[in-house]
Amino acid sequence: MKKYVAEPYRIKVIEPIKETTKEERIELLKIAGYNPFSLKSEDVYIDLLSDSGTGAMSQEQWSQIMLGDEAYAGSRSFYKLESVVKQITGYEYFIPAHQGRGAEHICLKPLVVHEGMYFISNTHFDTTRAHVELAGARALDCVISECYDLGLDYPFKGNVDLVKLEKLIQEKGAKNIAGIIMTITNNSAGGQPVSYENILKASQIAKKHQIKFIIDGARYAENAYFIKQREPGFENHSIREIAYQTFQLADIFLMSAKKDGLVNIGGIVAIKDDKSLYRKCQARVVPYEGFPTYGGMTGRDMEAMAQGLLEGLDERYLRHRTDQIRYLGEMLKEAGIPIQYPVGGHAVFVDCGSIAPHIPYDQFPALSVANALYIEGGVRGVEVGSLLLGRDPDTKRNLQSPVEFLRLTIPRRLYTYEHLKAVGEALIRVFQNREQLKGYKFVYESPILRHFTSTYKPIDR
Repeated sequence: MKKYVAEPYRIKVIEPIKETTKEERIELLKIAGYNPFSLKSEDVYIDLLSDSGTGAMSQEQWSQIMLGDEAYAGSRSFYKLESVVKQITGYEYFIPAHQGRGAEHICLKPLVVHEGMYFISNTHFDTTRAHVELAGARALDCVISECYDLGLDYPFKGNVDLVKLEKLIQEKGAKNIAGIIMTITNNSAGGQPVSYENILKASQIAKKHQIKFIIDGARYAENAYFIKQREPGFENHSIREIAYQTFQLADIFLMSAKKDGLVNIGGIVAIKDDKSLYRKCQARVVPYEGFPTYGGMTGRDMEAMAQGLLEGLDERYLRHRTDQIRYLGEMLKEAGIPIQYPVGGHAVFVDCGSIAPHIPYDQFPALSVANALYIEGGVRGVEVGSLLLGRDPDTKRNLQSPVEFLRLTIPRRLYTYEHLKAVGEALIRVFQNREQLKGYKFVYESPILRHFTSTYKPIDR
């Protein structure tokens, strides 16, 4: 029998959740335009749509909220949060933002200094790719090939392909590369970690070509935990030490604090030592986010984030966190359901292209499985495949994702193993009836980040 660590906390407050019938869920999904994002949360039994701001805060975080200083300028809460960010990163400059996409909006545009520029990443996630394109640049991905061998037991499937990275820089020209973005953990690759060695070598390449090296670190603490567990030489380092060493390799740190910051709202722009870039970002904060000492956040939110950033580095919490994902992943794998293996730090990624090979990529097999899972068990997951990838910004053709994933994203400190067991049992029933799955086509297609607000209808076979 596999061992999974028990929750390192007691449940202090509960929120009742509603149960619906299968017949009700069929109608609710139809009303939502067959888009799980458009379902009302009260109609979802177990919500695995996202881990972004959906977790539970601690009693210490709630107590800190009462200390929030809501001054428009110079808030005491800002200086507290700034101190924590500087301690963790070692960086000189810090700007708060309302969430990760706010941080991207502030920081990526100033790096695009002429037409025809690119950002290169192990894998851009959806909002990062959107902000790259909105800034007038193009996004290029170069994750290692092992990432797409889903059954391969490889410890760092999120790594950037260093040979391909060098080749892309040579092909496009270093002056045309606005930045190299290292996403940790690598979300679109299946929540897969990146090794310290890989980050180090990518950083050296960036420095050689005088290109800004950016850590997109929404889940940097989870990545540090995997380094400690899987990379020789780090077994005796603390999570905080590993994170700090990682940050020293980059010039910029962008974060949605709604993940490893353990808060419901908030983002971070941290810049190591480039005062000029800091001033440019600071100037963009004012019209888009708010005054630089609140950046779209309340004082109480900044207090909760300062506390949450410290709690997110706790090794006992991280062990339980990753064990929950491992528990669900092993349950599905043992039932014969294809997943990205080994599982990452925040979600189980289900290979829907293999589950429904009869559904073409542009009819979105992962959306089909997601909707079937909601009907079967009231569980809401999210498509991370060709639907999320979107269209080519130049040709407007549907892009084909290398993998059609359904992401089952586990919120932090929210659900128990029994909840995850119910998820697994529902998906197993869907898998057993997978021949009945249908593809989807657009009724309305949103022009930006289409998966959030588009509507669909099933295609009769």
